[in-house]
Amino acid sequence: MTHSRPSDPVRWRRDFPLLSQRVHGQPLIYLDNAATTQKPRVVVEAISRFYKTSNANVHRGSHALSAQATTAFEQARTTLANWLGIDDPACLIWTRGTTEAINLVAQSWGRNQLRADDLILLQQSSHHANIVPWQMLAETVGARIEVIPLQPDGDLDLEAYQLLLQKRPKLIALSHVSNALGTRYPVEQLCRLGRDAGAVTLVDGAQALPHFDIDLTRFGCDFYAFSGHKLFGPSGIGALWGRRELLEQMPPWQGGGEMIRDVSFSGTTYADLPFRFEAGTPNIEGAIGLAAAIEYLQQQDRTAMERHEQTLLQHARDCCSQLKGFRELPFGSDRVSLLSFELEGFHQQDVAHWLDRHGIAIRAGHHCAMPLMRSLGLPGSLRASFAFYNRLDEAEQLASCLDQLIQSQTTSTTVAFIEQKTSQNLIKRVYSATDWNARYQALMHIGQSLPGLPDALKQDCYRLHGCESRVWLVPALDDTGRLACQADADARILRALLALLLDRINGLTPAELLSTDLGAVLDQLDIRRHLSPSRGNGVAAIIQAIEAFARDPRG
Repeated sequence: MTHSRPSDPVRWRRDFPLLSQRVHGQPLIYLDNAATTQKPRVVVEAISRFYKTSNANVHRGSHALSAQATTAFEQARTTLANWLGIDDPACLIWTRGTTEAINLVAQSWGRNQLRADDLILLQQSSHHANIVPWQMLAETVGARIEVIPLQPDGDLDLEAYQLLLQKRPKLIALSHVSNALGTRYPVEQLCRLGRDAGAVTLVDGAQALPHFDIDLTRFGCDFYAFSGHKLFGPSGIGALWGRRELLEQMPPWQGGGEMIRDVSFSGTTYADLPFRFEAGTPNIEGAIGLAAAIEYLQQQDRTAMERHEQTLLQHARDCCSQLKGFRELPFGSDRVSLLSFELEGFHQQDVAHWLDRHGIAIRAGHHCAMPLMRSLGLPGSLRASFAFYNRLDEAEQLASCLDQLIQSQTTSTTVAFIEQKTSQNLIKRVYSATDWNARYQALMHIGQSLPGLPDALKQDCYRLHGCESRVWLVPALDDTGRLACQADADARILRALLALLLDRINGLTPAELLSTDLGAVLDQLDIRRHLSPSRGNGVAAIIQAIEAFARDPRG
């Protein structure tokens, strides 16, 4: 391919307006690209231009604007098809993203082709979007699910896979790249072996296409799904490619306008591909924006982009490997620019919160890969994912900020134990802090220093769901009818917030608690605006649970 623009990471970065933003007063370092990528200016302009000059519904209009919008919409489909090596654009179905694409296959192909005791193979490292739809289908039709395991080094266990193929599976759902580990799997080989065993294969390509080009004509898979928002395009748009012979056998899974040829009350006939799977008004501007993202990538040297990403990854590894307690998760023999790790002695949510306060955006948690995390014996991990617009100094700043966190806890914990004799003194430090960094340090010391809940009380009946971290709340009244609650969390900062709440409420009667604004406790500390939305929701869930108990202590 001829590239019209020279390879230049500095220029690449200038193409993305959001990267010049500041967060919490710090220059943004965006290392959460596996969750969603930033958008080049040409994508923003393409969507804006559509709204300004061509906004109309597609396919059925009889006026000029509709014709213009239809042409742009279908040209977007052709642009994606050509980029993927697809010679039949009608086999490229617009969806809201990878998740909807996989559900489409499960509900349309799966419900009609799978029967009781048919075998479905899933990968141990799959995203929930490539697990849950198949579990739902298996429950409905009575199919069985078995798991393709990983080797200790993170690679797929090819020998185990070949043994599973001897059981003649009907469907194999694969991941091209692990969103949690970054591992790149040999899907061409896996699909070829699956096809030889008589199975239909589906590949989740959400994490692959942002990093390298593919040619579906040589893949050998039967379905390939991907998302636009991970591909430098808009959210709410993605696609499913399928073999024509399979798509033509599949009934529509959603009914409405656009997907019909003729409707009467005695029956309906459906439209041809691709429209039979695209009920209702489509995401026109999303498709146009995604096509603009693809055209942007086609103007670049993708090999140079991938090489730069690998340099970023290796530089981050070199910098972080010097840190005390840093440990990478197993990633196999080949991976994209994704660093999944843990920091000994720190909960991943605490680390991510610390980095966020310094302008560094990474992901923390199970990454929608809970079965994988359980197999690794972890509640989650920290994930720094790089794109071609990231810089080497950003990898260095990631390591430097992690080192500051490690050093701050190592050097000041002993002082905290000497100077702060009681939990009340620790709590006073929080309220007397004059800035957020001092308050954060005080919260972390509370979370580290206070005794935890006994293991006997860490039961599921006391577990609060809706929090990023694991949280337990044991509501109780003492002999005088006053609150005597206990609580714990596996993240230090949340343990500290629980300590602040319990310090306020224990000793109150239920009536007194219900007349207290618990949210004001956090507002007094200016904490809410420093919490991520999901962690803020977790704190809200804790408050709601305490108030629910106060309303009905006997319940």
